[in-house]
Amino acid sequence: MTANFDMIKKVYEGYRDKLARAKKVLKRPMTYTEKILYAHLWETLETEYVGGKDYVELSPDRVAMQDATAQMSLLQFMSAGRESVAVPSTVHCDHLIQAEIGAKDDLLRATEDNKEVYDFLESISGKYKIGFWKPGAGIIHQVVLENYAFPGGMIIGTDSHTPNGGGLGMIAIGVGGADAVDVMAGMPWELKWPKLIGVKLTGKLNGWTSAKDVILKLAGILTVKGGTGTIVEYFGEGTHSISCTGKGTICNMGAEIGATTSVFPFDEKMSSYLRITGRADVAALAEGLADLLTADKDVFESPEKYYDQIVEINLDELEPHLNGPFTPDKAWPISQMKEAVKENNFIDKVSVALIGSCTNSSYEDIDRSASIAQQAMEKNLKTKAEFTITPGSEQVRKTIERDGQLKKLADIGGIILANACGPCIGMWKRVGAENKERNTIVTSFNRNFAKRNDGNPETMAFVASPELTTALAIAGSLSFNPITDELVNENGEKVKLDPPKGEELPPSGFDEGGRGFVPPAEDGSTIEIRVNPKSERLQLLEPFKPWDGKDYEELFVLLKAKGKCTTDHISMAGPWLRFRGHLDNISNNMFIGAINYFTKEPGKVKDRLTGEYLTVPEVARHYKAEGIGWVVIGDENYGEGSSREHAAMEPRFLGGKAIIVKSFARIHETNLKKQGLLPLTFASPSDYDKIQEEDKVNIVGLSELSPGKQVKMILKHKDGSENEIMLNHTMNAAQIEWFKAGSALNLIAEKNK
Repeated sequence: MTANFDMIKKVYEGYRDKLARAKKVLKRPMTYTEKILYAHLWETLETEYVGGKDYVELSPDRVAMQDATAQMSLLQFMSAGRESVAVPSTVHCDHLIQAEIGAKDDLLRATEDNKEVYDFLESISGKYKIGFWKPGAGIIHQVVLENYAFPGGMIIGTDSHTPNGGGLGMIAIGVGGADAVDVMAGMPWELKWPKLIGVKLTGKLNGWTSAKDVILKLAGILTVKGGTGTIVEYFGEGTHSISCTGKGTICNMGAEIGATTSVFPFDEKMSSYLRITGRADVAALAEGLADLLTADKDVFESPEKYYDQIVEINLDELEPHLNGPFTPDKAWPISQMKEAVKENNFIDKVSVALIGSCTNSSYEDIDRSASIAQQAMEKNLKTKAEFTITPGSEQVRKTIERDGQLKKLADIGGIILANACGPCIGMWKRVGAENKERNTIVTSFNRNFAKRNDGNPETMAFVASPELTTALAIAGSLSFNPITDELVNENGEKVKLDPPKGEELPPSGFDEGGRGFVPPAEDGSTIEIRVNPKSERLQLLEPFKPWDGKDYEELFVLLKAKGKCTTDHISMAGPWLRFRGHLDNISNNMFIGAINYFTKEPGKVKDRLTGEYLTVPEVARHYKAEGIGWVVIGDENYGEGSSREHAAMEPRFLGGKAIIVKSFARIHETNLKKQGLLPLTFASPSDYDKIQEEDKVNIVGLSELSPGKQVKMILKHKDGSENEIMLNHTMNAAQIEWFKAGSALNLIAEKNK
């Protein structure tokens, strides 16, 4: 039975009227993205919005939270003053399961180790009428695609890969927990109106090329910040040949180009997926609105008039890709990999190959990979690299067990991991990683920042499709090209792998298995939420203090970060996930991965009060204890990566006043605003070079803070000289009120009193 069908029906019933009104205002054809956004405005449309300029208030249809971020989201929601959530919402326990031995043992250990957190999440979900998916049920984005996503809808999720829902024609956007609190509290959700990138797909995927290669290619074109402030809308004949889950893969990894989200137009592939996942009623409604759930005809005929940028990709000519290492936008076509290995001194030996994750764990992904495994057995080949498989959900796992794909993968040496994020997010107890040996791994995941998967800064991770990853597990070589190269089997014979084959959807339908779902409680008023005051994993929140109305003076420079500073650098995952519900404890990981500009080493800075070099959290705590505020200086695309708001809450908690950088990634900038920190950018990026280790900083004129008005920073150098530096900000009037109140949550709580 379709979840929340009444809500979906209501959304569809109002679609034609809303878009008719929008057309009267715009007086022009509309892209599909615009249709969904204008259909979800909080208030009646009065004027056309300008991409990259106007802020708008939207009304998402639902909220999804994964367990690591849900803890802080729901701890904040407790302060919102509501008895239940205002929109359908779910919690998914997928991030806290560490991969080590195999699915059964890993899940049992996680259930025991995380019992306190799981009990908290299940009880608070029950109290506020939130659906709860138990550990082992699946990865949030796969479960959302299977159960909740619907064409033309809008969902926000507290994970940066929420855009996976774009594979079902939905605007699905990753946000911080405070944004989720807004929507769950019945308030509008604010977004800067995005610019639009149109990606025209022609031709048809063939041979070794997969849907994953579309986004790997696009990442190489646009880079990790090329999509910032935009929504990527795919169009063209090529979209119709890509499966619904393949579309999901492409949208999922759109987060790696900084895009707000990505979306495909509704088509028959989506209808088929809805029907096979038990949502024929939604498919029928969507088919009745098929003319609206796509861009207007004029947009297809003259796309240059309606998109801010257009990229064309010919699927007939697209090669399989490998992206990496250390960044997901370094794209290598498979035909160039041999030279790349030689020229860049990459380690050619593949130590571990890992398939699955939220990005690539569909039935089609596993079936195509299993076809390679079948060939390996028939041609007397064995895997030369360690090989792991992570199913995306219990529904997928149960089905591929029934249909035999899991056995084929296990028969060539594959280890089946739990239906969870695992190695993709650093929840991987990899034997030997502590030795920090230089090595190569290949994954079908989405991100490959240094230390992300196994904590080893010397691990070079390359991202590829599941089928190519499987082939490289067998070859054991990064430079192996399955299109042209032969392998030597156990008998000393030369053999060649044929291109993979696979069904998009299971011919016998999905086996739901044990879903592991606890539906929202009818009445949660009697449910007690217990948080042990002595817990090291959970901690009730104290509101941040409001701004005192004064300029910031005599601030210290806590850290000047050099180069890439992602949310992984600011607040690492892996073993630190256990503290995601305890702000004080997790703050001990603040910036321990960031590179100090002045020492070129990670995680340590100079304590100006003692002259010692200590960990960043130690120094920040010392300054806070002495009543000294501080700033952090950063480079381009600061805060790239995961949506984790801990990367904003920790600096706020430990006394930070402002983050001053060359440019921000979208989600992180919003998270900083929500927590009452000033996110500022250098008007002249070269002013970054003027910041010295022992500078003191004044940020003046804050009483006149207003939209579009620059802020002045006065740098006081140790030698007595000064620099005046102008800083920009993107705060609108409402966001400035968040700053004044101390956080957005403080305002919500006040309104709901």
